[in-house]
Amino acid sequence: MKTKRIVVVDDDYKIRELLKTYLEKNNYQVDVAGDGESFLTLFRQTPDISLIVLDIMLPGQDGFSVCQKVRAVSDVPIIMLTANAEETDRVVGLEMGADDYIAKPFSPRELLARIKAIHRRYEPVQSSAEDGGRYYRFRGHLLDGLERTLTLAGSPSESISGADFQLLKLFLDHAGEVLSRSYLMKATRGRDLGPLDRYLDVQISRLRTRLSSGSDTQLIKTVRGQGYVFTADVERLHAPD
Repeated sequence: MKTKRIVVVDDDYKIRELLKTYLEKNNYQVDVAGDGESFLTLFRQTPDISLIVLDIMLPGQDGFSVCQKVRAVSDVPIIMLTANAEETDRVVGLEMGADDYIAKPFSPRELLARIKAIHRRYEPVQSSAEDGGRYYRFRGHLLDGLERTLTLAGSPSESISGADFQLLKLFLDHAGEVLSRSYLMKATRGRDLGPLDRYLDVQISRLRTRLSSGSDTQLIKTVRGQGYVFTADVERLHAPD
């Protein structure tokens, strides 16, 4: 199996080296960068990055700006690091397209668990997409479950980020079923939903906005006290029409 490449972006040298050493001991190839500019240069020159660990507080371009630039061209998973105890940074990071966040201080072991969880969610996509057909058609839209592209009715195809893809695919696989918040969190993030955790709220809102096209704002409906339900009929296809 090919060793996965991770990039750690943090202006704190000790944190960079600690994470680099720990992740390399766990069989990852690790590059590091101390600011947004040097990371973006590395990112453009390195096609095989499997995940980015990105600190929000960086000199020059902050992590939010860097995340936006990455998301404009790639759906590579991003875990954002925040030293802010407030939820604002976390919510903004998720809205910018991050897949997950982790608050400082944290243990390298916790970060490793998050990394493994994200990689696991990426790996089974090809086999599951081929089992029932790689395409999902719903309300005039088309999701390619293998290439991770979404074509909204009347719009060109676009890449869909890991977090959005995982959540949308889960809804499409369970269309018409009420899915609880705890189930959605466990299935998409691999962890329990905390009482003050805004992750799922932001993800649902972001996906609703992405899918909104006229009346399609109600594709994902809230079922009070129970969770969410995807309301459209879904058809699996081996090839698009």
